[in-house]
Amino acid sequence: MALTKTERRTRIRNRIRKKVSGTNSIPRLSVFRSNKEIYAQLIDDVSGKTLAAASSLDKEISKEGTKSDMAKAVGSALAKKATEAGLETCTFDRGGYLYHGRVKALAEGAREGGLKF
Repeated sequence: MALTKTERRTRIRNRIRKKVSGTNSIPRLSVFRSNKEIYAQLIDDVSGKTLAAASSLDKEISKEGTKSDMAKAVGSALAKKATEAGLETCTFDRGGYLYHGRVKALAEGAREGGLKF
């Protein structure tokens, strides 16, 4: 029996989450991609807290350009918030999505903003 798109993504996501976890000093950069928007947050899995978050719904992110342009802006906004919180390294959790397109653009934006992963 074939898996649906969401079931397949959930299986891949669980496989990634077995290996990737975040701490207070090195949080996990988690990505969620919907059809219109993209969300990213830095998570401390030990205490279960979000340390910094950014999304394409934020007011400082412009709605101009393509969705990939917005994703890159979200990555750089998250990196800015992370440096304000005193974080410079993280582990990347692509959330079951392929490292391609908007997810890749977000990662590149975060790297350009100063996050290391």
